[in-house]
Amino acid sequence: MQAASSGIGYGLKYQARCISDVKADTDHTSFLAGTLSLKEENEVHLIRLSSSGTELFCEGLFSHPNEIWDLVSCPFDQRIFSTVYSNGETYGAAIWQIPELYGELNSPQLERITSLDTDSGKIKCILWWPSGRHDKLISINEENLYLWNLDVSKKIALVQSQDSAGMLHKLSGGAWNPHDVSSVAATCESYLQFWDVRTMKKTMSIECSHVCSVDYHPQKQHMLVTAEHESGIHIWDLRKPKVPIQELPGHTHWTWTVKCNPEYDGMILSAGTDSTVNLWLASINHDELTTERQANSSARWVDPLLNTYSDYEDSIYGLTWSSCEPWIFASLSYDGRVVVESVKPFISKK
Repeated sequence: MQAASSGIGYGLKYQARCISDVKADTDHTSFLAGTLSLKEENEVHLIRLSSSGTELFCEGLFSHPNEIWDLVSCPFDQRIFSTVYSNGETYGAAIWQIPELYGELNSPQLERITSLDTDSGKIKCILWWPSGRHDKLISINEENLYLWNLDVSKKIALVQSQDSAGMLHKLSGGAWNPHDVSSVAATCESYLQFWDVRTMKKTMSIECSHVCSVDYHPQKQHMLVTAEHESGIHIWDLRKPKVPIQELPGHTHWTWTVKCNPEYDGMILSAGTDSTVNLWLASINHDELTTERQANSSARWVDPLLNTYSDYEDSIYGLTWSSCEPWIFASLSYDGRVVVESVKPFISKK
């Protein structure tokens, strides 16, 4: 199904891959987006949806020294966020703070709280403690996973513990389990690997096919969803991880990212290099599987596609739900186009 475009657009000046919901802003639907220009000064845009829900406007525009490859807003302070950045040769990561008077300044400077740099590996992403105020962060690079202690007031971050992905693996991303904060999943080429952050030891791995994105189901413990380049979307029950419990077809080219809705059970977004966003409604219930299906070790293939959004001209790498208004999502295509959509028409179908 493909409906006429109803999205609200906002254009960044340069190419971009990263957009994040400002979870700590409980009064507005706000997003942070970062650009990816090798030659120009990069920018972080604080974008807000108007109270009428009809317009996106820039609440703040901040210069950033390098290409932004990962950007995540702090879950407990709307002025703080992390970036992973590159100057074209080396990669680094930092925690930033937006100045208090950003709404009154023409060209405000971000305050670098601290760096999250290590001596090994190409850093890929930063994970914040899933909810509430906490001093723990995780950084994932190609070779290692690091647990950090962050002290914002003292502007320092120290590595508490770390573990290696292993000689044959390269990590690319991950997600922190909101139901069990001792558990973290990391994407690793053709595997998902899991760590217990209390001991920083691997606990389990799941074989996947070129997995590039993972998201935990926010309402159902033990459930997570993966986006796999050519295999679409797989839904897993971690209690029986040998095969996915459901498969969704994904996209006509690479399926790049997947996001579970924070409130509406089974509502999933995916985006890919076919320049589309798909909205799915999956029935995520392991108990619905028959004994015969489990005995045959076959996945449950369904196509619960609610809508396809195709108001784009480039690959879509950035995708996020709004936690303030969970029927709203924002997507970011590589050409710097942000589009905000509402899924309210489809909620009644649940």
